Amino acid sequence: MPPKTRAKGRKTGAQKKKKNPSPDAEAEAKHKLVLLEKELLQDHLALQRDETRRAKASEDRLKQRLQGLEAELERAQSQGKATYAETCQREAKAEREEAERALREQDETLAQLRAHVANMEAKYEEILHGSLDCLLAKLRAVKPQWDAAVLRLHSRYKEQLRQFGLNPLDL
Repeated sequence: MPPKTRAKGRKTGAQKKKKNPSPDAEAEAKHKLVLLEKELLQDHLALQRDETRRAKASEDRLKQRLQGLEAELERAQSQGKATYAETCQREAKAEREEAERALREQDETLAQLRAHVANMEAKYEEILHGSLDCLLAKLRAVKPQWDAAVLRLHSRYKEQLRQFGLNPLDL
């Protein structure tokens, strides 16, 4: 509101004379003062109620936001767990595939070694049979000579036994 203008006819600096207040006027002034204090207290109370309502509304909003954040955190954790589980499954699958590949390589190597051993056995057997065949051929070639030498030795020992007076057939 704009300031009140001065009343006309009054000189600046002139003061009003104070009247002696009457008891009714004093009671009325006290009543007005009490009414003003009452209004002031009611306004103050209304302001406090408004502040309380706003604080309560703010608290409710914060609680809802906190619940939303907690729900989001739970979703993130479950997604994190799912991601972790998926990663573990991938790693386990990769390790299993690696182990299977290593087993296949070992089986292939083992099969190659077995084939190599079988091949070597066949070659050794072939060499052994060849050597034995060669030995038999040599023995067949030498046998007539040995038979003649054995007969000569046999005859000579027979003769020596007879010279000592022993019968070779008794022995």
